[in-house]
Amino acid sequence: MGFCLYGNDIDETTSPIEAKLGWITKFTKDFINAEALKKEKEEGAKRKLIGFELEGKGIPRKDYEILDENHNQIGVVTSGTMSPSLKKAIGMGYVKTEMSKVDTPIYIQIRKKVVPAKVVKPPFYKS
Repeated sequence: MGFCLYGNDIDETTSPIEAKLGWITKFTKDFINAEALKKEKEEGAKRKLIGFELEGKGIPRKDYEILDENHNQIGVVTSGTMSPSLKKAIGMGYVKTEMSKVDTPIYIQIRKKVVPAKVVKPPFYKS
């Protein structure tokens, strides 16, 4: 569905802004690191959590590299699997913000193979 799994998709090094969870961060109350998160929300995060679908064969796994069209690393996979309803491989990961727009072509390094993929908007389901 695209839910964040603690320890994979979010952890103590991830901000809610990066993970697209800013909607649950209430800046009307004081909390730890509130000023830094306010600044990040105003200026924009350097990386964003994305959903993606593979356009080739393979299964994306945690810590696989996400590449741009020139095969430069732009991020890392946090989770991935084969979707039984979509009948294709899906995953989530963090990429540089400028590469996070829906339909952006990306590539996943799966062992020695580079597999094409595209950024999609979760949730993952067939309508």
